[in-house]
Amino acid sequence: MTQISMHGASAPVFARMLDNMLAWLDAARAHAEAKKFSTDVYLTLRLAPDMLPFTKQIQIASDAAKGCVARLAGVELPRYEDNEATLDELAERIRKTRDFVRSVPAAAFDGSEAREISIPRRVGEPLKFDGLSYLNHFALPNFYFHATTTYALLRHAGVPLGKGDYLGA
Repeated sequence: MTQISMHGASAPVFARMLDNMLAWLDAARAHAEAKKFSTDVYLTLRLAPDMLPFTKQIQIASDAAKGCVARLAGVELPRYEDNEATLDELAERIRKTRDFVRSVPAAAFDGSEAREISIPRRVGEPLKFDGLSYLNHFALPNFYFHATTTYALLRHAGVPLGKGDYLGA
């Protein structure tokens, strides 16, 4: 029986979807150009008044991917300032995140399924997980929630994306 490694279940999964997200931003840029409007229109999109805007969706997806990889691998977590103000800056953040995720050696993940992971919270005690539970029940769902919301916001704005764009080549 083949077992999947913690690295195999995380880093390449994040990298692939981050690549897909870059393609979505390219499609959004082309859509705005074809329709003759500024890409800045995308930055404040929300599906509901009480949800975080488009920019934050990408920032949080980025944080989820890089945070998971860093915590599982036991390496320093890259810090980004959350100051992206253009589609191009958001794309650069996604690229930096993808490049970091790809840069961490698979061997650094060895034994991470049992590593204690602590996630600070704004209020209250930190959330605590073993590595496998963290990956499967917190990091991946959080990442996909924000990636999917990014995709949905672009679709809602008329960007011609389909399921194939979401899943990637």
